[in-house]
Amino acid sequence: MNTTEPTSTPADSSDQEDLTVPNRAAHRSTSARRVGRPFPAVAEGSETSHPAGGSGTGGADERSAVWEGRRLDRPLEDVEDQGLAFDLGTLVSRRRTIGVAGAGAAALVLAACGVASGSASSDGGGSDASDGGSDGTTGDAEMPTETAGPYPGDGSNGADVLEISGVERSDIRSSIDTDTVAEGTPITLTMTVTDLAEEGAAMPGASVYVWHCDAQGEYSMYGDGLEEETYLRGVQVVGEDGTVTFTSIFPGCYSGRWPHIHFEVFPDIDSITDAGNAVLTSQLALPEDVSTQVYSSAQYDGSAENLDAITLESDNVFSDGWDMQLATVTGDVDAGYQVSIDVPIDTSTEPEAPEGPGGAQDGTGGPGVGGEPPEGAPGEPPAGEPGDASDGGSDQG
Repeated sequence: MNTTEPTSTPADSSDQEDLTVPNRAAHRSTSARRVGRPFPAVAEGSETSHPAGGSGTGGADERSAVWEGRRLDRPLEDVEDQGLAFDLGTLVSRRRTIGVAGAGAAALVLAACGVASGSASSDGGGSDASDGGSDGTTGDAEMPTETAGPYPGDGSNGADVLEISGVERSDIRSSIDTDTVAEGTPITLTMTVTDLAEEGAAMPGASVYVWHCDAQGEYSMYGDGLEEETYLRGVQVVGEDGTVTFTSIFPGCYSGRWPHIHFEVFPDIDSITDAGNAVLTSQLALPEDVSTQVYSSAQYDGSAENLDAITLESDNVFSDGWDMQLATVTGDVDAGYQVSIDVPIDTSTEPEAPEGPGGAQDGTGGPGVGGEPPEGAPGEPPAGEPGDASDGGSDQG
């Protein structure tokens, strides 16, 4: 390599860039010396070509050099001295490379998160949990509104337990003013109440009223001889974590209805004395496999036959969809079951009017008009005892 630096350019190359660098060594030793960026030296990965005949006229080295596939405009200068245009091109090229690499890395991270989320998802109860086959995909949907049925006990159809002192309780297996206790397989029901208008935040202070039939398919306050009983009815106030918990029994299955539990949600405890204040009236369904296990007990005589005669698809309440209303259940018959369900509510919208008994929107009509039960024990379907199987056409709530 020719180490002699030219002092002039050929006379016939007036448009060629001046390669003269006077007193280069002295220039680089001054305090104004530019600090080069840590680019590699020209020799790293470069290709150098020489025109035939060696040096050009006037002693100038007319070689060309390439660095990372790019031609150097100043072959005799280091990479960091190639000028602003070259530097900008290098910067853009590197940013593009980094951007592509970063996008690839982000995609790998997202893919890993997706795999982790998928592998970690479950029905909430491990190997012993049952959700009846629901995929649990609900997004931002609100819990559907359902009928309160003919035996609500909230004052909308005669009897009103919500005006009785002591209705606010967690264990609802016994009547409030008597010693009567409903027998059956024990359950612990946990409901998580959230407000979609507040980005799914808990609704502390809201009140939840729960009621359901006993093991024989009958409802307290309405059945023959049960008018003074208030078992399997109670109210709990939502805690800071958004949950309420009730201790109860697994409900029986009466003719024409899938096993279910009724509930109403009120803005606060003071508003429960008027059923019209409810922001949601709905029902939860219980999984078939767990129901089958429970109904093998003699306490639930007739329930197994009624369950065999109906499906969720034929039930008059759940037939239009049940994914959000199908509870997750864990446990066993001997130790009891833990029943859990999420109850998302959109408080920014007007509550949908639930169907009243027999399908009326105003809470009138059908069995139990004005608090009068239909013929026979009110807890029974109109067609007969819980043991009487039917094709699922009952208007029972």
